[in-house]
Amino acid sequence: MASEKYDNYNFPHTHPDDDISKGHPGGTDDLQDAQVHQLRGLLEQEGYTERLDTNTMLRFLRARKFDVQLSKAMYIKAEKWRKEKDLDNLVRTWTYPEKPKVFEYYPQYYHKTDKDGRPVYIEKLGNIDLSKLHEITNEGRMLDNLAVEYERFADPRLPACSRKAGRLLETCCTIMDLKGVSILRVPSTYNYLKQASAISQDYYPERLGKLFIINAPWGFTSVWNIVSGWLDPVTVKKIKVLGTSYKDDLLRQIASENLPVEFGGTCTCEGGCQLSDAGPWNDPQYQGSFFKPSGEVKKEREPEPTATETPAPAPIAAPDATA
Repeated sequence: MASEKYDNYNFPHTHPDDDISKGHPGGTDDLQDAQVHQLRGLLEQEGYTERLDTNTMLRFLRARKFDVQLSKAMYIKAEKWRKEKDLDNLVRTWTYPEKPKVFEYYPQYYHKTDKDGRPVYIEKLGNIDLSKLHEITNEGRMLDNLAVEYERFADPRLPACSRKAGRLLETCCTIMDLKGVSILRVPSTYNYLKQASAISQDYYPERLGKLFIINAPWGFTSVWNIVSGWLDPVTVKKIKVLGTSYKDDLLRQIASENLPVEFGGTCTCEGGCQLSDAGPWNDPQYQGSFFKPSGEVKKEREPEPTATETPAPAPIAAPDATA
């Protein structure tokens, strides 16, 4: 169910017929369409006018098992955070000159795409040293940079990847490298990592496509086998925990020329992969605005019906979680 007012996307915005999961764009049923309509209507009543497109509504609904009230609360929390952060302005004006120095201790970067066309995100936790990082920057700027990168992931990275793939892409493929991680450093980094994790979970739902945890230390797999039993099976299916023999698994998902040499690929970007920001989002043929220009939208619209507008459906109860 597309919204003429909000869904004027300038990139492929539904999944192919042969690759649609229930509750995703192009794969919703009548009840889910009604829940999108209901959620949007409730948010409009609260005065919200931005980020009400169908795909965003679906991400928040999926994150809360299509419970409309819980989805509404999650969305409002995210919007309040955006306002407090003045995020739209922050994205426009953000500079991070200390980035190369920060990356000596904590590399976090997007680099090309996987075989499904999704952006690849790489994070190396082994060298993280907050005492050293505090000599270069502060946690507030690190978290601001993380938020800006999440915004740039949503636009321009995902739309560019969708244009190149010719289909909607909503998620990333993540490599989390635990090489060198020491339990002795966990207490000093816990507060920062907790805040970083909260930004991802609370404000950018449904963005994980696959997660490879590589160089997992001894005992990690045993702990994961226990913890995974407590998690949503849908989430667990996206995560693969690997030791040092990870190369074949990564290459099954990521083409060798897109995977940095240090992870078993053949890519050696000039100046280093972690600072290159290489990907379709920097290729002019895949760049463009998130939404179509208003003039172009009008050309594509069907003539307005003369009949009175169909009233919004009555509130829909969230499906029983046990069903």
